[in-house]
Amino acid sequence: MTTTERDPRRNAGAKDTPRIAILGTGKMGSAIAARLADSGFELTLWNRTRARAEALGLGTVVDTPAAAVGDADIVISNLTGPEAVRSTYLGPDGAISKGAGKLFIEMSTAGPDLLPSLAARIAAVDGRIVDAPILGAPTLMRAGQAAILVGGPALAVGLADPVLSALGTVRHVGPLGSGARLKLVANSMLADVVLAAAELQVAGERAGLQPDDVFWVLERMAPLLGARRNGIVEDRHEPTLFAMRDLRKDLDLAIALFEPSEIRTPMTSQARQLVAAVASKYGDLDITAVERPYREGAPSPNGKARSAPPVAAAPAR
Repeated sequence: MTTTERDPRRNAGAKDTPRIAILGTGKMGSAIAARLADSGFELTLWNRTRARAEALGLGTVVDTPAAAVGDADIVISNLTGPEAVRSTYLGPDGAISKGAGKLFIEMSTAGPDLLPSLAARIAAVDGRIVDAPILGAPTLMRAGQAAILVGGPALAVGLADPVLSALGTVRHVGPLGSGARLKLVANSMLADVVLAAAELQVAGERAGLQPDDVFWVLERMAPLLGARRNGIVEDRHEPTLFAMRDLRKDLDLAIALFEPSEIRTPMTSQARQLVAAVASKYGDLDITAVERPYREGAPSPNGKARSAPPVAAAPAR
């Protein structure tokens, strides 16, 4: 280890607050940065589009992942998917090139398959890694109310806990990769619930019920819908909390995880099919846009026959 690289194991028991490198300052990465800054951590930020990191007005912004990691004790990554994670960690000026002795906390929704190779490369430079995907919207992260699903050996999880605890409730769910797997279960559930709500909201309205009454019942059955009333009741899908294109990516990862199992997942497979069709048209909108095909295919108040929602015939990806 060089003299400029600090060991997170030393900092874990020290008075000095560890310096955190944050790789990726999209919506969730920005929320992580804001929460950690409010909690007193020193930050170094890197984002592929530098201006997005600079716009936060937090910490020090640098040009490469390696530059961010070089002066950090602990590294948090929150990126768009597996390819972004690989390029950020392993590419030219990648994070691992300056990762000697560092603790990496991988918080992307990128699936479990890439983690063994990352762990091997990080272990080769005497570093450690945990996977720690997030349950909750950026607003919950900023308030310190997210849930963090952590996978990894107990020692590494213990080292990560002081930082993760500042972000929300931490649950150690098993060895490395367990957090990533459980996050795909969670996002599959989210897709199933939002699709059911979209279908039943429109169906209830067309059955003669008041929109607010239908949603009141749906929200009581599934409280997570509360943050998405504008989309489900009013067909307003911006600002985007969780983009359709990202849910499509997550369901692709989920089906790839589930398919080798003997347990069939027909509901989630159908959800992926429906989400893919909507994302091809409304990829930047919030996931409540899954309602659009139902409204577009719903009958008019004069009682004319309804055409089938176009999404229903979408081919599987």
